[in-house]
Amino acid sequence: MRDRIFTLLALGLLLAACRGGAPDLSPPPSGTLPDPALTTVPVPDAEQAARAYLEAWRDRDFRAMYSLLSSASRETISESAFQERMEDLWNSAALVGLEYEIVSSLVNPDKAQVRYRIKLQSAFAGKLERETWVDLVREGEGWRVRWAETTLLPELGPQNGLLLAPVIPTRANIYDRQGLALAAPAEIVVLWIVPNQIGDEDAEEAMLSALSRLLDRPPEAILALYDDLRGTDWFVHLGEVALEEFQPFQDTLAAVGGVNWRIYSGRYYLKGGLAPHATGYVSWIPEDQLDDYLMRGYLRDEFVGQRGVEKAFEEHLRGVPGGTLYLTDAEGNPTKPLASRDPQPPNAVYTTLDRELQLHVQQALSGFNGAIVVLERDTGAVLAIASSPTFDPNLFNPNHPYSGAGLSEIFSDPSRPLFDRATRGTYPLGSVFKLITMAAALESGFYQPDTTYNCGSTFTELPGITLYDWTYERELPPQGEITLRQALERSCNPYFYHIGLDLYQQGMPTALPDMARAFGLGQPTGLEIGDEAGLVPSPESKEARFGEPWGPQDAVNLAIGQSFLQATPLQAARYVAAIGNGGILYRPQIVDRIQSPAGEIVHQFAPDPLGQLPVSQENLEAIQEAMVAVVRAQKGTARKRFLGLNLNIAGKTGTATTGDFSEPHAWFVGYTFEGREDKPDIAVAVLVEFAGEGSEWAAPIFRRVIESYFFGRPIALYPWEARIGVAKTPTPTPTPEGAAPQETATPEP
Repeated sequence: MRDRIFTLLALGLLLAACRGGAPDLSPPPSGTLPDPALTTVPVPDAEQAARAYLEAWRDRDFRAMYSLLSSASRETISESAFQERMEDLWNSAALVGLEYEIVSSLVNPDKAQVRYRIKLQSAFAGKLERETWVDLVREGEGWRVRWAETTLLPELGPQNGLLLAPVIPTRANIYDRQGLALAAPAEIVVLWIVPNQIGDEDAEEAMLSALSRLLDRPPEAILALYDDLRGTDWFVHLGEVALEEFQPFQDTLAAVGGVNWRIYSGRYYLKGGLAPHATGYVSWIPEDQLDDYLMRGYLRDEFVGQRGVEKAFEEHLRGVPGGTLYLTDAEGNPTKPLASRDPQPPNAVYTTLDRELQLHVQQALSGFNGAIVVLERDTGAVLAIASSPTFDPNLFNPNHPYSGAGLSEIFSDPSRPLFDRATRGTYPLGSVFKLITMAAALESGFYQPDTTYNCGSTFTELPGITLYDWTYERELPPQGEITLRQALERSCNPYFYHIGLDLYQQGMPTALPDMARAFGLGQPTGLEIGDEAGLVPSPESKEARFGEPWGPQDAVNLAIGQSFLQATPLQAARYVAAIGNGGILYRPQIVDRIQSPAGEIVHQFAPDPLGQLPVSQENLEAIQEAMVAVVRAQKGTARKRFLGLNLNIAGKTGTATTGDFSEPHAWFVGYTFEGREDKPDIAVAVLVEFAGEGSEWAAPIFRRVIESYFFGRPIALYPWEARIGVAKTPTPTPTPEGAAPQETATPEP
């Protein structure tokens, strides 16, 4: 009797499947038998169609889903309406994943039903599991899906929808190495001046004094922003400060007139952005990246990290959002919660940057186009990194009252303030490359530190070509018989031309390119936020670039850092650090640690040695001695720039021509060897675009960085300064009686 009951139940289920729709799982009436004419179709055919439909859904291929619909279903909904409905449901739930499992199938010759368990993963509400079904009909030789919203979720119908109530945790802070904030949520005060609202002379003086202390800028720099606009009602943007910084000055500024402000909430980048190219900024999702972010479970109006640490560590800084997913009625009102998840707080990022040093480094480069990189010499940690001109990352917040105009200025500025010259800018190294040439010469076995050469004003060893030493243009006497050490100290071009040609003729045409690559050029450094590889001229790269063979003139040009060599300031700082630390080429790192709100260390900085310079200790010491002579010896190219600086430093000047009629790029690179426990030794690279001689422009900036690091503030004036941060004004020169007066301006950036 029991076997007969089970047989009748099975036949009843088959009969229900034959009639279409959801199967009736209730027991059949007593004595009812199935139609003996019904036959079943092999289950895999129907399941295969159901799987194709579900996998297309999983892959967000809504066009493929529509192609699997029955002809009757396609008559009830157009392809565009179907895709819009599917896209809306997917995005409304912020789905980031879908899994399914076939549970059962009921099939007859013309109709079938496949039941499955669906697991949806919402980026905000977490997992949503349901069991539902899809009805299929046979059309021709295949199976087609009868469209219904219940194929997605059993609760859905034509008038239902989904509504997500997200809970996004506050974005985590970015700190410097001491735990001082670089980026944090705050109440922000935006300041601007309206010139025709400024009071009398005393009021203006009080205004400038208060603003100077509040903004940490010289009064002259603030005055220069509006001095030509006196009497106008122009909006002169000053910048932003945190509300707590502003409040001690609020009454004074309100009394003297001229200054206006507005308060808004948002992510605050201190001092108008400290290392903004490296730290990055947040903004609304760019239109061209919207689809990608939506697929990753973001909302359309979320702020996301752009560039630098903000982008590279987006997952940590954003945390894991939470929320509740609701079923809605025809009017869009929530009727039933379907899934819910609590948010998880984000992790803070502690960088290796030193906030105070970073501020001094940015100020040291103000007014120039260029870059500075400061590395901890023996670890690779990035202590400061600046690209100039810089930009204010606060302007990317649309609540900022100057956002629109400010961003328009940034994007239209021909000097490209958003471009990171420290990690993305590639330049010829000029004489800074002579460090590599000296290493190749010494390691070749053909040269010793005391090998001599007659350094004349010209170089004529290439037939039909005359090249010049820097002394020629200055009308100075030739340098004469000098050693290789002295050649680096005095930056003798003919000696290094000779080395390049000699190595080529000795059957070592790749000696210089090989040594350059061993010093880390021509490849990314591995910095967490990314950087450019640059380019090392070589027989292969010249053939690929120009379709021409490598020749002796290429070797001669490369020996002094010209040819088509391209390197970043970060790469230069890195290999100079390796020279100073005994030959270890570290990976530069800008993140010290990632830390949870509970104090758990998710990631901890550790020095990461990536290679060893292929230079013997004896030869490395010879290069170090020559670099010390650059700043100490009587004829060192940078001696006069470091007079009175009682610190142990080694360096190299560089002046790199650009191939056009502009001034050359000015370089200075070097390292310290103080050996102090409280101040680890550093390596620094300074690049100033189109400025002139490295000794005249880059070396003073290098000195200021060294002073700021060891003394906490700049000490010596630049040759072009009246006082720290204030350029000299043009000064009149005596003229013969009756002659027209003339002015001679002190060089300014």
